[in-house]
Amino acid sequence: MSASTHRVPAVVLAGGLVLLVAAVLVSLTAGQGDVGVGESFRALLDPDPGDSAHITVREVRVPRAMLAVLVGAALALSGALVQTLTRNPLAEPGLLGVTAGASFAVVIATQLLGASGQTATLVVAFVGATVAAFAVQAVGGADPLRLVLAGVALTAVLAGFSIGIRLTDPDTFDTYRFWSVGSLAGREQMPLLIPCVVLVLALVGALLLGRPLSAVMLGDDVAHGLGVSVVRTRILALLVATVLAATATAVAGPIMFVGLIVPHLVRRFAQASISWLLLLCLVTGPLLVVLADTLARVLLETGEVPVAILTAVIGGPVLIWVVRRHGAVGV
Repeated sequence: MSASTHRVPAVVLAGGLVLLVAAVLVSLTAGQGDVGVGESFRALLDPDPGDSAHITVREVRVPRAMLAVLVGAALALSGALVQTLTRNPLAEPGLLGVTAGASFAVVIATQLLGASGQTATLVVAFVGATVAAFAVQAVGGADPLRLVLAGVALTAVLAGFSIGIRLTDPDTFDTYRFWSVGSLAGREQMPLLIPCVVLVLALVGALLLGRPLSAVMLGDDVAHGLGVSVVRTRILALLVATVLAATATAVAGPIMFVGLIVPHLVRRFAQASISWLLLLCLVTGPLLVVLADTLARVLLETGEVPVAILTAVIGGPVLIWVVRRHGAVGV
């Protein structure tokens, strides 16, 4: 790529970083309680352990903003990897069976083991999402069409069983309902060190796959000529996409549209480069989730709107407008 070709994605990336930093700072001032910008900065730079406003900023809003950044980046990069591997610009991480597997695991653990609480739900959801995604990959292999069919089939089967169990057990339905809303509210109080470390490592892994995936997209013969193993690259990309989507879903619940719309929107700025696509998703995904989470705290005076509802409200119309105006951008 020439220097002029790099200029467009570089400018978009820089602009996205500026907007993301601004959105995070705004998110520190949003929510219950009157904590302005100045007070938020004082809480960060010169905290008073006895000031309730400073405690709110440092122990609730900062961890929640960082979690929004990681979840948004994970879902966006997972979506970009899935769309690239399936050559379908409208695919999303749920195609791997992640959401259905997490949901089914939460339902089964609640029904049979009486599992409850955020920590138990986090662990169970991650295990279910990972097992389901690997099952889809085992059946679908590296073939894009088989992968799509396997994901759709497994999702339908697990969703049917989950719905049946929830309808017959009110307690299971209540436990599942609290996890399934797709929200960051209260998630910052969970033990998140391990999930966050996993997300950071997986995000780095996704970025490192940019160049090999670009070679694979040129065709198997070209990739082999460039010294890239096609099978290994596809398997690694599927593994990384699974870890990203499974961990994000386990932490925050099902948040739709982020993995679908973000790669689709930024692809036209990536100049046909997978590496630039992943970098742009790394910034745009968190920007969307941070903005949605901030709006979720201020729209209602009596409580919060689940962030998944806002991502759907924002993402759905935008995606329809983009497709109608420009058409689906091919992978």
